[in-house]
Amino acid sequence: MSYDVIVLGSGPGGYVAAIRASQLGLKTAIIEKEALGGICLNWGCIPTKALLKSAQVFEYIQHAKDYGITVAAGTPDMKAIVQRSRDVAKGMSNGVQFLMKKNKIDVLMGTGLLQPGKKIEITSADGKKQVVEGKHVIIATGARSRALPNLPQDGKKIIGYRDAMVLADQPKSMVVVGSGAIGSEFAYFYNAIGTKVTLVEFLPNVVPVEDEDVSKQLEKSFKKQGIDVMVSSEVTKVDTSGKGCKVTVKNATGEKVIECDIVLSAVGIAANIEGIGLEAVGIITDKGKIKTDEMYKTNIPGYYAIGDATPGQALAHVASAEGITCVEAIAGKKPHAIDYNNIPGCTYCSPEVASVGMTEKQCKEKGLEIKVGKFPFTASGKASAAGAKDGFVKLIFDAKYGELLGAHMIGMNVTEMIAECVSIRKLETTGHEIIKTVHPHPTMSEAIMEAAAAAYGEVIHL
Repeated sequence: MSYDVIVLGSGPGGYVAAIRASQLGLKTAIIEKEALGGICLNWGCIPTKALLKSAQVFEYIQHAKDYGITVAAGTPDMKAIVQRSRDVAKGMSNGVQFLMKKNKIDVLMGTGLLQPGKKIEITSADGKKQVVEGKHVIIATGARSRALPNLPQDGKKIIGYRDAMVLADQPKSMVVVGSGAIGSEFAYFYNAIGTKVTLVEFLPNVVPVEDEDVSKQLEKSFKKQGIDVMVSSEVTKVDTSGKGCKVTVKNATGEKVIECDIVLSAVGIAANIEGIGLEAVGIITDKGKIKTDEMYKTNIPGYYAIGDATPGQALAHVASAEGITCVEAIAGKKPHAIDYNNIPGCTYCSPEVASVGMTEKQCKEKGLEIKVGKFPFTASGKASAAGAKDGFVKLIFDAKYGELLGAHMIGMNVTEMIAECVSIRKLETTGHEIIKTVHPHPTMSEAIMEAAAAAYGEVIHL
């Protein structure tokens, strides 16, 4: 079979690229070895949010009295929580299946092996092989949980995020290694449903890519929730010879051994670029990622790469944007290159974390003159009414031109609010214009207007 575009991998980069290619009139096929939607829909973004929602509902029940409601104490049912999460994931994967049909995209199930001449050999589950060729081949093979030598994952006692989503029984205790988005979300989830959680972070702050004020607030909130947080700490070894795990953690104060049922390794991801035929085609990689130009062309004409297999931020929405940009370039639409300085990042624990642009530290390191405005949710009417006063909105402006250099939020629903700041930066809106943009009251989003006003000494409610 011959196509205009063949996409290898059906995650949020691959399936979005395929749909956009079809919309642009290109005959398109997509190859997937496991389930449509890739990791994001089946084992990542979507099912984790379903788990987190169950944890939040359980927390609401635990605190119902705070809202003037008396209910019997709830009990988390691990099997039912996992089943709901899997059902949500299955529904989303079925949705992608529908979109493939609607857009007349051929779905070829099997493992793809790249070959020279823009061909891909597909081996189906029953061992049958077929070769397809295309004018353009897009590699969107994604990534997996990164394994560390001192944390060898066995799927039982030392697990990665996939195992953490489908545990048959709720562990009594857990050590989570790494406090990025994945580690923080699972630490929150398991702690909320009653597991004793210790969160270990090698760097000095949790969610280390975030602004330091946000990291400090999340650490405070986590500790308040009962999570043991250990920063500037390293897991040197895990002894799994007994019934549970003995985790040796080393930091400035010395070594400590923590006993737990399960260790979750959440120390980042590794790109899925082995065994897909890159060498046979001659595609260049660097530090475990496929090298591309700003339109996602590899060094070999006709081959492209997007998403977690490439060096950009490993986020679902980045992969989707890259897929669209790549295909529009193929179709001769001359799209603008993606601005990687204006990509929002979100962590869906409670309180939520969201940010875009530079941190205060990064601005200072660049020698920029800045104005910083911060509005705490303790001063927000909506946050008080909702019983969610933890957190704040922090905005950083260029002192001379009023450009929004960075937005950093922690609190209820901030993952929904960050898009406003992404738009503000895209449209090059100034701090004064934000202050004069009337926000609805009472809402969490008012905090954006108030934080802007705080930066310019005009804040009303502080």
